[in-house]
Amino acid sequence: MFLGEHQHTLDAKGRVSLPARFRLQMTGSVVIAKGLDRNLYVYQAAEYERFIEELTSKSEFNASVRKIRTHFTIGAWETDLDSAGRVSVPQNLREFAGLQKDVIVAGNGSRIEIWDAGRWQRYSAEAAESIDDIAQELADAGLL
Repeated sequence: MFLGEHQHTLDAKGRVSLPARFRLQMTGSVVIAKGLDRNLYVYQAAEYERFIEELTSKSEFNASVRKIRTHFTIGAWETDLDSAGRVSVPQNLREFAGLQKDVIVAGNGSRIEIWDAGRWQRYSAEAAESIDDIAQELADAGLL
């Protein structure tokens, strides 16, 4: 399980180092895909495959299903950690997430997220403002 928030720097070649405790859990290839909040999701390849299998099991005739599957597959990048524990983030994904020099590498359960540091600060501040309302809404819907 990936947990915690870590500040890192994107190097000139578009590589970012993963925290040591995340690297210990990463075996084999990783997949970097677009996230839902203009961030990037980093999955172990097997976890990404399970995620995509779930998406592809849904009806092709549903436009929302097609759009979400396209979002997570088009532009996704499979790679390996280099010997220094870095992942190379392709230009198209750096542009999508607005990654500059300073990034946040955060654990979110079964995946890692990479955020532009400024975008992360704004997102987390907004989330903190509304977390009580969100928790109540989910509890009322029986989801918590």
